[in-house]
Amino acid sequence: MSRYEDRSGKEFTPKAEVTPGLVASLDLGASKIGCFILKPEGARQADQSIRIAGVGYVQSRGLRAGNIIDMDAASQAIGQAVERAEAMANASLQGVRVSVPGAQMASHRVSAQVSLGTKPISDADLTRAIQSGLSQVRFPNRRCIHLLPVSWSVDGQSGVRDPRNLTGRSLGLELLVITIDENVFNNIQQCVSMAHLEVQAIVCAPLAAAVAALEDDEKELGSICIDMGASCTTAAVFANGSLVHVDCLNVGGAHVTADIARGLSTTLAGAERLKTLHGSAIASSNEDREMVEAPPRGDDPGAGPISVPRSILKGIIAPRVEETFELLREKLKASGVQLEPGAGIVLTGGASQLAGVRELAVRVFDRPVRLGKPKRVPHLADAAAGPAFSAAAGVILRTLYGPRDVVPVKKIMSARLGPGAAPQASGGGSPVAKMIDWLRNNL
Repeated sequence: MSRYEDRSGKEFTPKAEVTPGLVASLDLGASKIGCFILKPEGARQADQSIRIAGVGYVQSRGLRAGNIIDMDAASQAIGQAVERAEAMANASLQGVRVSVPGAQMASHRVSAQVSLGTKPISDADLTRAIQSGLSQVRFPNRRCIHLLPVSWSVDGQSGVRDPRNLTGRSLGLELLVITIDENVFNNIQQCVSMAHLEVQAIVCAPLAAAVAALEDDEKELGSICIDMGASCTTAAVFANGSLVHVDCLNVGGAHVTADIARGLSTTLAGAERLKTLHGSAIASSNEDREMVEAPPRGDDPGAGPISVPRSILKGIIAPRVEETFELLREKLKASGVQLEPGAGIVLTGGASQLAGVRELAVRVFDRPVRLGKPKRVPHLADAAAGPAFSAAAGVILRTLYGPRDVVPVKKIMSARLGPGAAPQASGGGSPVAKMIDWLRNNL
């Protein structure tokens, strides 16, 4: 079944009947587009694990660092990935939850405080605190995709998990607001709709990857989940069980590949193969005597393969990876986010599989580092169970088990955060006003 009209003029085949109760994730990466499908019986509430019914992925086309650069190519690749997952699951989708790399995203901390009466704190008091925080949300040309509670406080005492039924004079709330560029948001919506699918949510990829790769203890004690993708490297910082900051660096595994191709005058495909089979970010024994080969550029039939010592390859890879970690470390310092002294680092994403990356991260960050892959997703085939699929698995895990936004996804996605989005008293005012009305009526 084709999800897009063939440019050669083939007649479009309509969709089959949609299978109810499905949860699907679509990961728009720079190297691959992947789709996971979960059927209702695949959720295991006892241990909060999932059993994926369908997996599909194709080489990414029409995308770069989360931007759509070729709408037709991207929509066709999306359709192909989804079709493969549907065929494996024997199901038909109506909508997907899309994870997007962090290149176009930004996180903002918003604080609010409301006074209390003499009665214990109620749902109405929580609603007032959230309303006060939302009233400060003003980010021109940005679209909100997450509103996550960082912490509650009562009379200045922080670390409160659930303030209801406590007594105090003031209630404080700190919200993490994650936004995406308005144009990127609209382009993603349009691209997915061209594949005849509905965007049910847009999820920040570093958050999704962290949900899949981190243990509960790591979130509680403090950790940094670094998702190493092809076009960008992102960081999700956790403290006291909550996401407190998201950051992104527009350097990834594809830049390492390009460095190899330039340095050795080989093709990008040859450079990727060299990186995968022989690449390393740390020195190894006998690397000066070990030779590696790569195809030359061009179509000269008389040109032989390029042969260099493996130490040359390592000399190209290591500086780029080290620079990436150093730049990310400085970005995190500049953000002002407070990292716990013993906070560890978890590396995930496709580029984290390069040999020696963990050891280099230990040297740069001076913190314990481990490699992470999707947790609580047993029974996946080896090809889809690695770090490269953390975001795809994390979207489904988050949908089922949290962390939850303080406002429903549909309300969040409809809210514009630019000028003119100020809350109004009631009725059909701005989308932010509608979010507050929902809080008032439903929390």
